[in-house]
Amino acid sequence: MSRVANNPITIPDSVKVNIENSIIKVSGSKGELDFNIPNSVSVKQEENLLTFEFGESQNSIALAGTTRALVNNMIIGVSEGYTKTLQLVGVGYRAKASGKLLEMNLGFSHPVKYTLPEDVNVETPSQTEVILTSHNKQLLGQAAAEIRAFRPPEPYKGKGVKYADEVIKRKEAKKAAAGA
Repeated sequence: MSRVANNPITIPDSVKVNIENSIIKVSGSKGELDFNIPNSVSVKQEENLLTFEFGESQNSIALAGTTRALVNNMIIGVSEGYTKTLQLVGVGYRAKASGKLLEMNLGFSHPVKYTLPEDVNVETPSQTEVILTSHNKQLLGQAAAEIRAFRPPEPYKGKGVKYADEVIKRKEAKKAAAGA
């Protein structure tokens, strides 16, 4: 039994939800998102509450919880928005944002240029910090993961691109054998 899908979602006053056929559209101050609801799940809107109904099959139960989580992320995204912070750790590692283009020096012989998706915005308050913001949680996470993949943090010195809240598990370097 899905416990996630049993919890109703409270819709804030600043968010407008529209359900037509099997498409739910959520719009707010930060933007607009839509989602195709699976056939085995039904969404009911009562004033400022969204409830989810599903069948008895295992697939239906799983999809109901996933659908509820995705719709909740959409509502939070269009009302508050999401933020991911990346840090560049290493000598000479720096980033500079101009519009939708993020240019980074990551120790390669050339600068790395990354064009951000349409709904993702970037700021670089310092040369070693990149702040990504968006109303779409999935798109924001994908963009952050692609930027991190250019130079993932390595375990010996911790150099690379890491999330601000990420803890790098450090390894000890190999030591030379005594008397060899």
